[in-house]
Amino acid sequence: MSATAMVAPELWWLAVMGLIMAATSLPYVLDRIVVRGLWGALDNPQPHPLPQSAWAERMKAAHYNSVENLVVFAPLAVAVVVAGVTDANTLLAVQAFVIARAVYIVVYTLGIPVLRTLAFLVGWLAIVALALRLLGLI
Repeated sequence: MSATAMVAPELWWLAVMGLIMAATSLPYVLDRIVVRGLWGALDNPQPHPLPQSAWAERMKAAHYNSVENLVVFAPLAVAVVVAGVTDANTLLAVQAFVIARAVYIVVYTLGIPVLRTLAFLVGWLAIVALALRLLGLI
């Protein structure tokens, strides 16, 4: 039996989100090294007289926002599995959240405002759907 067959699909997608979060921090750290040099990058990051590239600042903001949303999403994703209330809708909500957050990170980094807001909204609706399912309201 494969590892993915032994894990609830909702938890598999949660692990994918964890990998996205881990990968998201790397580009802006590398930009910090390019802009400030290795020793400057190892210094206290804020405040610093040498600002990072604009795209890196946006990616950092997207990463921080994703962490804030993950704090709400992850317990709900785990809870629907533990409570045994998973179904096609919970899987769809988890997939929608992960994909929406990935899109959010990319479009925020590229500075595309309307798509960023739409991606945020899709992720937020996915969180609400998981909470409502856990409460037995949908």
